[in-house]
Formats: sequence, structure tokens, C-alpha cells
Amino acid sequence: MERAAQASAAIPIISAREMNKMPEMEGVALRELLYSYSNGEELKKLVIRIKGHYLLRQQDVGYKIDEGVAACTIEFEGLDEDDIEVVGMDKLQALSMAVDIDPYLKGMQARYKFYWPTGDDYFE
Repeated sequence: MERAAQASAAIPIISAREMNKMPEMEGVALRELLYSYSNGEELKKLVIRIKGHYLLRQQDVGYKIDEGVAACTIEFEGLDEDDIEVVGMDKLQALSMAVDIDPYLKGMQARYKFYWPTGDDYFE
């Protein structure tokens, strides 16, 4: 019991808001890929970041929502693409749908070709 008290005293307790300000905590999930434009230009770095889940408020959207409806934002750092807001019935569904990034990337295949950091084709 004494050891547990010592351990918990040594661990700083910070809020989720403070954690999100820390560079290593920017986002809930992260994937780094390479991409080229579909015309075969040089490979460039792409960082896909899932930004934290948050509850939506009725006044923030232009349609009727139930209490508890949440969203996550998918950010494509390195691409000339808008962020995508993914809405779910709750925080878990919003996060689950946001981390499934392949459908979003497939929708961009007319403009980009994606690769793993090793250079292997992402979709093969």
C-alpha cells in the first residue's frame, strides 16, 4: 500500500486539456506515410492525425442532433486537403470511424499515391 502511494505521488496529474497542448500528445492517433501526386512527382511526408473526440452542441451544427453526439477531426498534414470532421452517435463511434482512414485515403487516390515510410505501396 505504501509503495502504491509513493508511486502515485510521483506521477503528475494533469488535465486532458493540458495533455493536448503537449507536442507529443497532439491527437489521439497518428500515422506517418509518404505520398506523391498521381503524376509521379517526388515522395513527400504526410502525417495523418486524429484529433481528440469532442461532444457536439446543437448550436454548433446546422441539423438536429441527440445528446451525446460526438466528433473527431482527421488532419492531413502535408496534403492540400481540408480536415475532415467525423460524427458519431457517441465519442467511441466517432473515434472508431475516424481511425479507419483507408476509405478517406482511397477517396484521394485520383490525386495522390500513398506509400508506407519504407517506400512500399500503402494499398498493396
